[in-house]
Amino acid sequence: MENNLFNDNAGVKDNKARFIEIFKTKITREGADKLLQFLLSPHSDFFTAPASSRFHSSYEGGLLDHSLNVYDCLVAYMNSDKAKELGFEYSDETLAIVALLHDLCKVNVYKKGFRNVKDEKGVWQRVDTFEYDDQLPYGHGEKSVYMISPYMMLKREEAFAIRYHMGYSSTEDQRNISAAFEMFPLAFALHVADSEATYYVESDKYKQVKK
Repeated sequence: MENNLFNDNAGVKDNKARFIEIFKTKITREGADKLLQFLLSPHSDFFTAPASSRFHSSYEGGLLDHSLNVYDCLVAYMNSDKAKELGFEYSDETLAIVALLHDLCKVNVYKKGFRNVKDEKGVWQRVDTFEYDDQLPYGHGEKSVYMISPYMMLKREEAFAIRYHMGYSSTEDQRNISAAFEMFPLAFALHVADSEATYYVESDKYKQVKK
């Protein structure tokens, strides 16, 4: 039984090139080049890691795909009539930073493994999986901010957006989430983009409906 979770493909390579192009053209802040060097180095699996172990984009290259999906969703949201009506206005650099880097916390935490499952005929088959093994358990959004900060300075609203992009699905005190959304609209917008990418763009059910 073949499992292609770990197989490279042209799509991953194309998305990697697109990510690098967006990063280099949109993010020009001091230190950004060093951060990109880290992401491209052997010390980072950003471009091959999954976005989750068994939920959305749980395949090799899934984190890259998810980051680009969130970027596309965020840009589209900011260009919407509703966002303009609310007065949401942010630079291309800020949108690229918070979208492309919001899940940096997932770098180097998923390890390749396998499990045995029965197929439809009751025959045991080996299935490739990803196992979660975080050697830097600093949280989620806050860990992404922590990993970005040694390379380049984040604006306050960028930091809060990345920190609270999980919204009410996180274990954070809901009062803090509400306050962050009220004080920093970018945090709310990133949460909307992340949710759209996760639950719709990357959903197998949604993809089948679109066919």
